[in-house]
Amino acid sequence: MLAKIKQLLQEVENLTASNAEELEALRIKYLSKKGIINALMADFRNVPAEQKKEVGMKLNELKNHAQERINTLKEAFECQDNSATELDLTRTAYPIELGTRHPLSIVRNEIINIFNRLGFTIADGPEVEDDWHVFSSMNFPEDHPARDMQDTFFIESHPDIILRTHTSSVQSRVMEVSKPPIRVICPGRVYRNEAISYRAHCFFHQVEGLYIDKNVSFTDLKQVLLQFAQEMFGPETKIRLRPSYFPFTEPSAEMDISCDICGGEGCPFCKYTGWVEILGCGMVDPAVLEANGIDSKVYTGYAFGMGVERIANLKYKVKDLRMFSENDTRFLEEFEAAN
Repeated sequence: MLAKIKQLLQEVENLTASNAEELEALRIKYLSKKGIINALMADFRNVPAEQKKEVGMKLNELKNHAQERINTLKEAFECQDNSATELDLTRTAYPIELGTRHPLSIVRNEIINIFNRLGFTIADGPEVEDDWHVFSSMNFPEDHPARDMQDTFFIESHPDIILRTHTSSVQSRVMEVSKPPIRVICPGRVYRNEAISYRAHCFFHQVEGLYIDKNVSFTDLKQVLLQFAQEMFGPETKIRLRPSYFPFTEPSAEMDISCDICGGEGCPFCKYTGWVEILGCGMVDPAVLEANGIDSKVYTGYAFGMGVERIANLKYKVKDLRMFSENDTRFLEEFEAAN
């Protein structure tokens, strides 16, 4: 056996491989469970007792030497691979351009920053919701049109599970687990079953706000919205509140701002009215407070909601809503200066 081990030591010393496949074949031949060295180990029991010490030492030397030789060859291949990939001859000579923030992210962050300075904190919730948080807790009657399949995406096998149509569901979840005073904004993506066009999409982004405390009035709401409008669109911006209807607020209003293109004098953008609608708002309906565990005889509150795409349209004069979701780099590059 000593002669066989000496011969294998010489073979191992001279091992070479031109590629990874050949190297793996050598490893299997010498070091695998069915390899030559393991076969010698199994035959070690037949060695005479007086030779076991010497043969055992030589066997260990052979095994270690084979493993070292295989590892050396493997490292050589890895070095060759790394050196080959260090220089990419197809890479452009120009510096790699940095990405930019999406215009919707820019506008959303600006909205959040304004309301943060006014004392609002951010609240978040799931996009896949249940009927209670989206509709019932928000005082939507059973026969309200918003529950119709034309507006809402329902999960067919679970009709109570839907994609949220507004982030008011987050307000409901906050009211369930929090005690007034509550002052939160709820930014997020919402979904509605609408035909996609230049002015509508099946998903868009909202930022809704909620403030509940003792003695909250419509005057408080108006002042907060005026502050927001002037910080977002400029100090000369004026606002106008028009009576409207929402199931979860009473009284309700829609808010317009003076057109910043014509200065309120009238132009095609504002349809010659001098005003542009940007959001809906109102005092939280007492039925909503009670449904979410808040005593409406002690607390009052206001809520508002706006579409981020709508605000982005007004700031950047984007005519087609679909451009926000098409990821056209030519369009996105226009917002580099806004980052």
